[in-house]
Amino acid sequence: MERKEHFIGLEWLRFLLAIYVVLFHTVHAYVNDGASWLADLTGVGFFATSSFFVLSGFLLAHVYCRDGAMREPARSFLGKRLANLYPLHLVSLLLTALVLAIIAKLGIPPDDAKASLRFVVYDTNEELAGASRDALEHFMDDRELALNFVLQLFMLQAWNPLYLTFNPPLWSISTLFFFYLTFPLLAPRLMRLRHKGWWLLAIGLLYLVPPLWVIHSQAYGIPYTGLLHRMPLLRLPEFLAGILLYGLFRRMRDGGQAPRGGTRLLLAGFVLACFAATVWLLKGERFWYFLLHNGLLLPAQLALVWLCALLATPRNGALVRWSQRLGTAALPLFVLHVPIFILFSRSEKLLGVLSAGCLENWAQCAQRAGEQPLALGLYPLYLGLTIVLCVVAQERAIVPVRTFLLRRVVLRGEV
Repeated sequence: MERKEHFIGLEWLRFLLAIYVVLFHTVHAYVNDGASWLADLTGVGFFATSSFFVLSGFLLAHVYCRDGAMREPARSFLGKRLANLYPLHLVSLLLTALVLAIIAKLGIPPDDAKASLRFVVYDTNEELAGASRDALEHFMDDRELALNFVLQLFMLQAWNPLYLTFNPPLWSISTLFFFYLTFPLLAPRLMRLRHKGWWLLAIGLLYLVPPLWVIHSQAYGIPYTGLLHRMPLLRLPEFLAGILLYGLFRRMRDGGQAPRGGTRLLLAGFVLACFAATVWLLKGERFWYFLLHNGLLLPAQLALVWLCALLATPRNGALVRWSQRLGTAALPLFVLHVPIFILFSRSEKLLGVLSAGCLENWAQCAQRAGEQPLALGLYPLYLGLTIVLCVVAQERAIVPVRTFLLRRVVLRGEV
């Protein structure tokens, strides 16, 4: 059996992309006016998510495509992907519901969202919409709650353009699931294309059409921000670009045309320059957000994945093992960091005011806890704890469940 190459650089990349998403969603709660630079540097979360989608297409093409065909039947591929995603999705839903229920029971006021499954946040940017936070919050009625439950249960929530739900990052799992459904149909055809570079350019230009239409129409509000943000069909070009990128990477490397040291430095400089320009442009005209979010940064994301794929595997066995452990923990980091953050931040606030008087007047104690600021010095503790919990969850919970599903359900019909 052919042994597949292991890209250690891509393992580290997906771990670091997940860490950046964690920072993007949580560090703002710790940042004060004196650390606005930190908020700026961690405020480009969509760069990490889009890079992750490109990386997913690249890796899946490497693992499952050979000579322009699937290495295994589509049923087997989809079964493996579902067994990898769905247990994690359910764990995240259950953990979020449990954490929100505990916080609501304690009565600690939240920072920026209601501690209830019925409260959601409209998917639009306050600065773009010119609206207050209260105007962007929405209380779901019974029908909306039931519909949201069904969408979440079947990993279809990314198709809802109106609002983000109680664990917003889960939309990325829903979008990935759609990408996986398209892979057996589209990936072999893309890998057989002759002029992959031109097709990659065409996909990049096509990707820019929706945000250009939104800008031309000045349709900056709901539901268009939700459509651009996470609609699977509109985000599909990133995944397809990753597949084409692998085809180019494989052809050039097999032909002895891999970029040398000088070219690699230029590519790295290009990625850093694009990221710095993004941080700066997001402070300007609002149309930049839509262009950067949907397509304008795709060349930089492709360059980043290419560069990391070129990194050689070190001889240090421990380093290789840790790259694999942290790389496989990337998806848990994406979807579990929000409930962990809610629990950690509320615990930090509560410990700051906890005293014997809390036993006599818990409501007043909980109210005081909600008014406590978070200490930036404790943020590394949250980050480290989140990494450890996600590694443990992946290895002790997700992997055993996935293995069970593969043996008893997915691969049973192939034996």
